[in-house]
Amino acid sequence: MLTVDPEIVRSYLLDLQDRIATLLEIEDGSCQFSEDNWDRPEGGGGRSRVLEGGAVFEKAGINFSDVQGASLPPTATANRPQLAGVPFRAMGVSVVCHPLNPHVPTTHMNVRFFYAEPPVGEPIWWFGGGFDLTPYYGHIEDAVHWHQTARDACAPFGSELYSKFKDICDTYFFLPHRNEPRGIGGIFFDDFNTGGFDQALALMQSVGDHFIPAYQPIVAKRKAAPYTERERNFQLYRRGRYVEFNLVHDRGTHFGLQSKGRTESILMSLPPLVRWDYDWHPEQGSAEAALYEVFLKPKDWLAMNQSS
Repeated sequence: MLTVDPEIVRSYLLDLQDRIATLLEIEDGSCQFSEDNWDRPEGGGGRSRVLEGGAVFEKAGINFSDVQGASLPPTATANRPQLAGVPFRAMGVSVVCHPLNPHVPTTHMNVRFFYAEPPVGEPIWWFGGGFDLTPYYGHIEDAVHWHQTARDACAPFGSELYSKFKDICDTYFFLPHRNEPRGIGGIFFDDFNTGGFDQALALMQSVGDHFIPAYQPIVAKRKAAPYTERERNFQLYRRGRYVEFNLVHDRGTHFGLQSKGRTESILMSLPPLVRWDYDWHPEQGSAEAALYEVFLKPKDWLAMNQSS
């Protein structure tokens, strides 16, 4: 029988949080993450780290959580009625970066593990995760690099996985009430246990390990670009879409709130500043219009010309 060891997962996730925090601090160059350790009354806890007011990152957060409970919330059992009333353990690392410069994209990464022991039968477990990119002023070469790195993360586990996970990401990070994607996507997967525990764990680790190589070169290239007040206002306007998705559609937010998770950590993903302008539309032919016309159109980025 294959051994499922949640402690191996926990150890990796804590190390991943450390590594990402260190690299983001180096890229910012002016601020460090504050750390907040917390306990959950129903079981488990976590370690939240937040960087605010940096030279590069207006706000960045890296959460580690490992929570246990006597029963899953409704959002987790809607499609899995056999798990209703079953004790569970869920752990993961979630990263969100909101840069100050509008030419640096916002990004999100999450890797997670779920484990439950029904009263009868084998334990139920799976991995999930992925990373996605939300540009304000897009560059084709950045999009290509992002998706090439996502493909590299998946390649050792099957040539078909990148395309599969990309399609899932494009479908998931979509705002139905706006009829538009949140960004240029990436990869996203859930309920993954193919090949057994060791193989599925290795995939999750590969996704986590490829996040910084996907994002850091883009930040380094764009963080010193000059920008105008108009571009800053457009960034704040588009951040509103990010907020709308996280509060209205994101399953992780819903799971955290319904499972009585720590609200401060769950809502860490929200940007520090945002604006909504009534019935706003970009000027035809503008750089803002290009975001909608070029970058908010799911496509095969790996086939695109690598010139910006």
